[in-house]
Amino acid sequence: MADTLKSMYNEAFLRSFGSKVKDAYPAFEPDAFVAAVMDETWDKLELKARMRQITLKLGAWLPPSFAEALDVLFAIDESCIGFPYLFFPDFVEVFGCAEADWALAMQAFERFTPKSSAEFAVRSFIERDPERMMRQMAIWADHDNEHVRRLASEGCRPRLPWGQALPMFKRDPSPILPILERLKADPSLYVRKSVANNLNDIAKDHPDLVLDIARRWKGTHAHTDWIVRHGCRTLIRRGGPEALELFGYASGEDGEPLTTTATLAIVPAALRIGDSSELRYELTVREGEPAKVRIEYGIDFVKAGGRTSRKLFLLSDKTVPGGSRLSGKRRHSWADLTTRRHYPGEHRIVLLVNGAEVAETALTLQVSE
Repeated sequence: MADTLKSMYNEAFLRSFGSKVKDAYPAFEPDAFVAAVMDETWDKLELKARMRQITLKLGAWLPPSFAEALDVLFAIDESCIGFPYLFFPDFVEVFGCAEADWALAMQAFERFTPKSSAEFAVRSFIERDPERMMRQMAIWADHDNEHVRRLASEGCRPRLPWGQALPMFKRDPSPILPILERLKADPSLYVRKSVANNLNDIAKDHPDLVLDIARRWKGTHAHTDWIVRHGCRTLIRRGGPEALELFGYASGEDGEPLTTTATLAIVPAALRIGDSSELRYELTVREGEPAKVRIEYGIDFVKAGGRTSRKLFLLSDKTVPGGSRLSGKRRHSWADLTTRRHYPGEHRIVLLVNGAEVAETALTLQVSE
């Protein structure tokens, strides 16, 4: 993804941006700026490195005073909207970290985040002074603008994708919780998605805490129920009985399993990396009351050192009458991805119903020719 996105930072973009800066700051030298940005390292730089390169070279050609440099950016920011302009908040992160500039940096984050997003740039400020920054995040959580309210949640996520992790919040997420409480019934879906993602991050390290929050929040507001369901998605995937029970998934009764029969097959049972296989499953739900069932298959992927790591894939999630017979097929590709590389060996594959393994098979993966 980054390899594709990085191409948006090209000479045409830089020259267009340089002309905007020149209009607001006549001393700016667009040609020198573009040449400095697109130096001999440029072609090898990935997305975030290109963004930081623009930030650093922009700082070299704008006034040395942070306040004066921001005046230039404030003069043009209404015409610099969208993902490519993430280097505006990045500029604040790099050049606005002095204590004397703190209030102005916060003003800039608040102003820039609706136009791109300051969720990445605020994280270094949180690391340096978490108590002070979380007080600021609490203020932003009450802001009229949904983008600023989202920043209050998204900026402090313990495991923000593409962003630096916040180890102190992975260990102890309690400073985050007042922010999420403020936003748990936010009218904006954009904000609610962030709150759910923040809860999901926390659940990976503190599942019991998130379950307690979910029990307390569930049923208080329709918006909050949506957050709770999406914020607990990792806990549901893990198949923990408490999480499944909270969301109404059926469980076995009196020691009897939820399913009476279940089979899982894969065709072919041996193939090469890059090929595809077809999974086929059948199962029968016990007789009785309707049951909410979540059907998944899990693959214990063989890793480079021979160990395995399970990945779950959703097949179906619905309520069915007691005694229902369910079946289905799913094509699965064994091609390498940017997020997953395949290795040869026997891969155990299991069928799970509401987190419980009910059938299994295996596939032998061979190296591609």
